[in-house]
Amino acid sequence: MVLDAEDALGLAEFYRQLLGLGYIEGGEPGAAGGTDAPDWLVLVDGSGARVLAFQRVASMLPPTWPEGPRPQMMHLDFVAENVDDLREQHALAVSLGASVLEDSTDDPEEAIVIFADPAGHPFCIFVLEE
Repeated sequence: MVLDAEDALGLAEFYRQLLGLGYIEGGEPGAAGGTDAPDWLVLVDGSGARVLAFQRVASMLPPTWPEGPRPQMMHLDFVAENVDDLREQHALAVSLGASVLEDSTDDPEEAIVIFADPAGHPFCIFVLEE
C-alpha cells in the first residue's frame, strides 16, 4: 500500500496498527458525523495519553532519504526488545505497507531496520544495546 502524502487517515491507520494504539475518544474516523477522510486524527495509548497526531495537507511530496531534494520532515524510532522481536516487527511493518530502506537485522553491533512508511517517511526499529 502506497499512500498519497495527504492521506492522514491511511497514515494514522498504518501507525495505529503497527504500534497497537487507538483513536482519541470521539475522534475515531466517522465518529460523531465525521467524514471518511478526516483532516486531523490523534492516536492514543491504552491510558488515553496522546501519542501521535496526523493532519491532512493539501499538497505534499514524499521526503527523499537519506539525501535528496526533499529532506525528511520527521523520523520516528521504535525499540524492539531483542532480534526475534525485531524480526516480528519487521514482518508486521512490511505487511502493513512499509518499505525496507536498509536492513541490518543481523548486525551484531546494531540490529536495526530502516523503513519508509506508506507515505514515504523514514522510521527505524532497532534493538537497544544490552
